[in-house]
Amino acid sequence: MKESYPGMLTLVDIGIQFGAQSLFQGVNWQLSPRGHYGLVGANGAGKSTLLKIMSGELPPDRGSVSRIGGLRIGTLGQDHFRLDDAMAIDVVLMGREALWAAREEQRRLLAIPAPDAHTGERLGELESEIESLQGYSADAEAAALLSGLGLDDTQHARRMSELSGGFRLRVLLAQVLFSKPDVLLLDEPTNHLDLASIRWLEGYLRALPGAFVVISHDRHFLNAVCTSMADLDYAELRQYTGDYDAFEAAKVLATAQRDADIARAEAKIEDLQEFVDRFRAKATKARQASARKKQVEKIEIPDVKRSSRRAPAFAFGIVRPSGREVLRVEGISKRFGDREVLRDVSFTVERGERVAVVGPNGIGKSTLLKIIVGSLEADAGTTTLGHEAHVGYFAQDHAEVLSGDRSAFQWLGAAGGTGELAAIRGMLGRVLLGGDASEKRVSDLSGGEATRLILGALMLRRPNLLILDEPTNHLDLESREALMEALQTYPGTLLFVSHDRHFVSAVGTRVLGLTAAGIEDFHGSYEEYLAKEGEDYLALTSASRRAPATAAVAASPASGGVAVPTAVAPVSAAATLAPTRSNAQDYAERKDRRATEARLRREIERLEARIADLERAVADADVALADPTYYQRVERSQLERDVQRQRDLRSQLDAALATWEATTTEFEALTAV
Repeated sequence: MKESYPGMLTLVDIGIQFGAQSLFQGVNWQLSPRGHYGLVGANGAGKSTLLKIMSGELPPDRGSVSRIGGLRIGTLGQDHFRLDDAMAIDVVLMGREALWAAREEQRRLLAIPAPDAHTGERLGELESEIESLQGYSADAEAAALLSGLGLDDTQHARRMSELSGGFRLRVLLAQVLFSKPDVLLLDEPTNHLDLASIRWLEGYLRALPGAFVVISHDRHFLNAVCTSMADLDYAELRQYTGDYDAFEAAKVLATAQRDADIARAEAKIEDLQEFVDRFRAKATKARQASARKKQVEKIEIPDVKRSSRRAPAFAFGIVRPSGREVLRVEGISKRFGDREVLRDVSFTVERGERVAVVGPNGIGKSTLLKIIVGSLEADAGTTTLGHEAHVGYFAQDHAEVLSGDRSAFQWLGAAGGTGELAAIRGMLGRVLLGGDASEKRVSDLSGGEATRLILGALMLRRPNLLILDEPTNHLDLESREALMEALQTYPGTLLFVSHDRHFVSAVGTRVLGLTAAGIEDFHGSYEEYLAKEGEDYLALTSASRRAPATAAVAASPASGGVAVPTAVAPVSAAATLAPTRSNAQDYAERKDRRATEARLRREIERLEARIADLERAVADADVALADPTYYQRVERSQLERDVQRQRDLRSQLDAALATWEATTTEFEALTAV
């Protein structure tokens, strides 16, 4: 089957308004082949609305959306109740409508007790059609997607109604990935994913040959998958090259430059106006004063729009320190029916530690936290708080603490343990719920508002042991960064669960990994935990222990024939027992080594020149394909040839870089002797 071309989608002067509020105006955006875009902006800036306009679900008030003929757009569905009776694997297979229809018809015809000749002929046609649609490898592909997203083999054949809401959404994500659209539009795809599933999705999206736009509040995820960022702020869309970190740096620089331009313009006006005010009454200076006044009138101060981004002022204190041992967990076990969630879990937490509890969904992370805070009873084992340890708990399900008709103001006063109006008003302002928002009923708060309100109550109470279950859910990037920085300086003890890789890496100083085999207790950051886990997995095989003591370079089919270094085993102590060598042998070896060094140096220089040429060619191809007028000037056949050339150039560049890396490694190993 011929590979479909990842088609283009173009937004021209898009604008939309809700009532008297203009959400955004003048949005222009051209999706390029293989474009991996992140769409960011504050909550309420209109990101999800823009995605709906791009998919065709919502028409814009102004502007136009153009799509090349036959463009297939994939979006993450949210109506998981519509397919309650279908098995998870079948829901994924439904992602390719033509294949699913052919297989369903085949299934119906095969069920006929006595098929006639026409039925047999049709079955033969369906056999060819299904084969042409890669239908006989589809089940394995769909199963791999479900497994990658954290559903074990037993869940593949379960009906959607038997799965939790989080797992249903994973099935729908697998469905849209299985459909292989030309343009993939994903709104918060990492919600309800554990860290392992997020890492799998990162790898999948990085390798995706088509274009995608993803909305996410997960900074690490955006850095991992995006090569361009689109920022929806100031009621307009601005585009930046690079990942989220590059975008953030560029935006800070642009904002500083704009502020500096405004300051220079205002200072110049002030100087000129001062001259006008001082000398306009003097006849000898009247002409100069008039000229300066005209200069003042000509100076234009850049229009200053207010950013839609606002960050809460999180800061967590403690009433008093706890004892050295803050928490002791001994032999905790918990079972729900026939399913054992926790078995004989034991650990202690000391004052000042920031402990991240990680593990796949369903392993019992939230259950463990609930047992510790006393909202759930364990089947066996005990939890003991240390001397003067006072707990502040953030539940993943806001409904556990937010309900009823109380206003945010009333709820915060009760939950924060204070009747001081100034303290309550001040805290509401710090968590961005001041003014009219403070009178909203807690049941009407958005997810982000509810999260900030609960965190505000914890700030007022000032416990010395914070237990937080997914505190970053529903928070935008600015709020996540503010929470991360506040917890890094928190003087108490922290035990938390989060699926935000950047947050876990930045905050945690210790990792408790819950696994099917038991608990892994690692004293160090999450990045160090991952590095150790990877080293243990990759380095302790018998094959690596038997590897030769010198680096071997071999070309493998997987690398496209590019030379890559094989495993290098440590040199054993026995190597020092080699017999004494003659001077002639030493001289010959030194001569050979110098010749090899010279050869490798020339090869490195040649490769670097080749890489520079390829990088220029790739950049030229990218520029050509990013030109909005290009797609109106060329025929589709030419478009496909240019895209294929771009892919070939990228493949050649990757191969050259791999060869350069292997050659450089060999050269450095040789010269280090």
